[in-house]
Amino acid sequence: MILNYIWMAFFLLAFVIAFIKWAFLGDQQILKLLVDGIFKSANDGFDISLKLVGIMSLFLGFMKIGEKAGAINFLSRIVAPFFSRLFPEVPKNHPATGHMMMNFSANLLGLDNAATPFGIKAMESLQELNPKKEVASNAQIMFMALHASGLTLIPVAVIAMRASVKVPAANPTDIFVPCMIVTFAATLAALIIMSFKQKIKLLQPVILLWVGGISALIAGLIWFLTSLDQKSLEVFSSTLSSGIILLIFLAFLLGGWIKKVNMFEAFVEGAKGGFEIAVRIIPYLIAMLVAISVLRNSGVFGYLIEGFRFVFTLMGLNTDFVEALPTALMKPLSGAGARGMMVDAMNTYGADSFIGRLSSIFQGTSDTTFYVIAVYFGAISVKNTRYAIPVMLLADLVGIITAILVAYLFFY
Repeated sequence: MILNYIWMAFFLLAFVIAFIKWAFLGDQQILKLLVDGIFKSANDGFDISLKLVGIMSLFLGFMKIGEKAGAINFLSRIVAPFFSRLFPEVPKNHPATGHMMMNFSANLLGLDNAATPFGIKAMESLQELNPKKEVASNAQIMFMALHASGLTLIPVAVIAMRASVKVPAANPTDIFVPCMIVTFAATLAALIIMSFKQKIKLLQPVILLWVGGISALIAGLIWFLTSLDQKSLEVFSSTLSSGIILLIFLAFLLGGWIKKVNMFEAFVEGAKGGFEIAVRIIPYLIAMLVAISVLRNSGVFGYLIEGFRFVFTLMGLNTDFVEALPTALMKPLSGAGARGMMVDAMNTYGADSFIGRLSSIFQGTSDTTFYVIAVYFGAISVKNTRYAIPVMLLADLVGIITAILVAYLFFY
């Protein structure tokens, strides 16, 4: 129901702003801009869905081999003590646990192409346990909140963009540690908020041990990666990402060979689902992208930025960070839009400026919340997302505030 109100509010707000610009400010192109954006977004939604077919079919095919080989159940048993406390509705050793772990691992390593198929498969597995098929379950909302918090080890795409703008950054990787700190803070915030909402006790020895262990592992990786120069970091990141994907495929194939699985038939069986899922999400994705388009093209963000500047000035706070806020505000709505905002900030103020670096941190530390909502819930035809959006946006807000504080600490 919340998604319905938000979707309608996007249109109403955009139309009001556009009408004011057209009727009172003399902007005769605003209406055409909105209409052109609507048609372009509808086509983009269809194109994105079609492009998902190949990736979805590939990974779902290998996932089916992994399931029949017992690899997913094996992974589920490993993380069951931790996940059984965060997802009490999910039975012990259920395949959904393994699917969620695969998604979280892919996100951590920046494997976007793998994360989406694993995530949708996790949502399908959780949907099997959901008694109300059109209403999001507690487990699905917890998974979505943790997924959207964007915990990533190496923001490869952002580093690459910082190295390829008109005037490249002197050290494109200097935002790596701040990004890691911010994504970790956002993930912890999502975990705490969801645990409070779902009445899950976090101060349990198993949860504390797992969270502490993951924190120590991430700290160790940060220490190692900060000792590498830019070229070594890029090589390590590329090798790790590619190696992990190949290792997953190889493990599934070896498991299937040992268990005497007909792997070709299993792959085809799983791959068939890729097309079905891609088709199923088309209307949800188009609906969300069109609403985001009218909001962006109406110029709402410009007014929001000036509003923030006015409020923070009244409060006597430093407002140097305000110029980077367009990236932060755009990221939950559109990854491509936020990327454009980041590049524009780096080209305008410099990649090594405070604004350029803060924009890069914003881009590298959160997920596209509304896109994720449309794709993941659309894939399983859930219409009532309950409190998923407010919680995910609240985690995004924690990430934004943390990013600003960390940027002042590191770069101001």
